[in-house]
Formats: sequence, structure tokens, C-alpha cells
Amino acid sequence: MPYTSIDFAAKNTRKERNLVMNMEQNIPNSTAYKEIAVSFLQSVAKGQVREAFKQYIATDFHHHNPYFRGDAESIMAAMEENAVQSPEKVLEVKLAIQENEHVAVHSHIKQNPEDAGAAVIHIFRFKDGRIVELWDVGQPVPQDSPNKNGMF
Repeated sequence: MPYTSIDFAAKNTRKERNLVMNMEQNIPNSTAYKEIAVSFLQSVAKGQVREAFKQYIATDFHHHNPYFRGDAESIMAAMEENAVQSPEKVLEVKLAIQENEHVAVHSHIKQNPEDAGAAVIHIFRFKDGRIVELWDVGQPVPQDSPNKNGMF
């Protein structure tokens, strides 16, 4: 049942107002895509690559990683190979932000618990509730850094 402006005005919390506005615009609530993006990354990090692709990736998916062809099969194969090479991979999500159909996830990824790891940002675009596009950028965590604040 659609909400009216009276219903909207009656909502007294920001979360409720945002939910009503998103429903009226057919945009998922402010956490839906963030939760999917984080779940996808966590599943991939655990080695559940095919399952993650089946559950979350759109049929017309493409990505922008310059080291692989831009299709789902090539990036999925690379993720599976990495899962075999790094079965103790650790993914720690530091921040996830959603704006409409885009989600950015900032993570600390280690190939094993002793690895210094890398700071990685994945940017997802969603269509019809599935991941349709992916960008990723990363920077190795240096062993020694003059920055006392660290990367995280």
C-alpha cells in the first residue's frame, strides 16, 4: 500500500522517513545493497566463490579490473584460484556506503593472518537487486609508514 504525504509527515525518525522515501522511489532501503555487497565479499573471501556469483551476480555483469577480461567468468576463475592459493584469507570490512544503486566497501584484506595485507575499495553497481558492475582498487599496507594514523 503506497504511503501518503500524511503518512510521511507522521514519521518522526530519519530512518522511517528515508524508508518511506525509498519505497516511493522504488529504491531499496538504505542498507539492502550494502548488506549484499558485504555478503558477496565475505563469501568470496571464504572461498565460496561460485555460490556468491550464483546468488548475487547479474547475468549481464561486467567489471573493470585491468588484469582480467571484463566478464564474470574470468574474474570468478581468478577469485577461485586466489581462494585455493590463500585458504586463510582474512577480509575485514571497515566501511560500507550506499548511495542509490551504488555501494562502496572499504576493506582490509590479508592473504593469511600474518600478512600485512592491502587496503581495498570495491565499488558495486546494482540493477534489479543484483550486482551488475564492479570496480576494485587496492593499495598494499606498508611494513613501515611515517603515518602514525595507519591506513585504517
